[in-house]
Amino acid sequence: MEPSSQVSVLEGHIRDCYGRVVWTHKTHEKCADILLQRQSNIKIWLIVATSLSATGMLAAIVTPIEMLGVLATLLSTLSLCLTIYTKDYDLGGIAQDHKVAAQALWAIREKYLSLLTDIKAEVVTIDCIIETRSHLEKELSTIYENCPRTNSFAYKQAAKALKRTQELTFSSDEIDQLLPSELRRKV
Repeated sequence: MEPSSQVSVLEGHIRDCYGRVVWTHKTHEKCADILLQRQSNIKIWLIVATSLSATGMLAAIVTPIEMLGVLATLLSTLSLCLTIYTKDYDLGGIAQDHKVAAQALWAIREKYLSLLTDIKAEVVTIDCIIETRSHLEKELSTIYENCPRTNSFAYKQAAKALKRTQELTFSSDEIDQLLPSELRRKV
């Protein structure tokens, strides 16, 4: 096989790896966001249910309306259930684990991107490409061993972010706006 076709095959494989890492990174970010939002919602519901049950109990003592006592009991039960759920599931901790995974995957993603850049610029040898790719595969394997599992809802959110809203894509003009004038393509 010719060296240029070997590089082409390796580049294709590395592009595929890069794409998978981009998706996994974004999915872990979305998982963290989902869990933090869920935790926030549960805390709000817990505050609301606890406040209303306390108010209902006080009102039940002061007024003869029996329904207030029943309502206060139901809200108190809801508060208990939410408290038990938050005791058994540390949503904040799990979200943090997803953030850590996303940060580690971001670093790998950037290394793959740098390798692809070096390949396109023709500044690396085939042996260097293979060695770097093998090193990245080992790093990635270690990260995946320690990652929490993602879910289909997070994957759908990642798909929306990557495909529809293009969260990881910038136009040339957008990049120019972020750079100092000396580094811009258009002045």
